[in-house]
Amino acid sequence: MTDPRDEAPLCSAKGCRADARWGIRWNNPKIHTPERRKVWLACDEHREQLSQFLGMRGFLRDVVPVDELEPTDG
Repeated sequence: MTDPRDEAPLCSAKGCRADARWGIRWNNPKIHTPERRKVWLACDEHREQLSQFLGMRGFLRDVVPVDELEPTDG
């Protein structure tokens, strides 16, 4: 049996099954502590769309390559 953590991460955009290349770190200041980071994963095609969605709400913190995500992100 394959461990799901060994599989390539997939884009978080609805219906997208592409490999994720970006980690979009965000938090909702109304419900998360300032240091808390949630992560959406994005392929190249959806990086801007997902970032803009979070940015318009004031939730976007930063965007990093997937391999730079920390184990505590999430």
